[in-house]
Amino acid sequence: MSGPAGVAFFDFDGTLIHGDSLPMFVGEVIGRRRAALALADAIRSAMHRHVRGRGPGRDFPGSVKAIYLKRTLCGLPVADALAAAERMVPRVRWHQPMLDVLTEHRRQGRRVVVATGALDLYMPALLRGLEVDDLLATGMEVVDGTLTGRLGTANCVRRDKADRVTAWIAGNGPVAATWGYGNHPSDLPMLALMHKGEVVRIRR
Repeated sequence: MSGPAGVAFFDFDGTLIHGDSLPMFVGEVIGRRRAALALADAIRSAMHRHVRGRGPGRDFPGSVKAIYLKRTLCGLPVADALAAAERMVPRVRWHQPMLDVLTEHRRQGRRVVVATGALDLYMPALLRGLEVDDLLATGMEVVDGTLTGRLGTANCVRRDKADRVTAWIAGNGPVAATWGYGNHPSDLPMLALMHKGEVVRIRR
């Protein structure tokens, strides 16, 4: 394709990998059993708060995530978070068909961006070795080298992810064409921005 390079945007959880990376990360931090119990408790708490109109997130999933992060990562030194990220690397189950698609985009000379609600604490370790040009992820607030448990950026999912992708295109253009890969329904706002958007369904 002549002119400016095209760009392919990939979701991560449920698209490039099987499952959700966040519980895996929290499991490396506090133990898998405690992480599972904390997630169940965050879901219950978010339900009660949303009934009263006090959910901390933009929507119910966002509230679950906010509560879960606050209860499991508050007070964690960044160094410990990065060590947990390294322990995650061999546990990730990659979705090979999407890795092949990513590789083909690179072969065609297109830029590759991963846009994900996963945390920027562990994503660089997981993406190491892949030819990824940029990462749009959810940031955590850090004070004096320690996580506060609060988000430092918008939660990079749904409408917020689409906004981040729109800003990236505006700041890194001109772009000849865009491709997008994500799962249903959380990535539909991003996929709607693409010249070609594809919903990825991983068979268990």
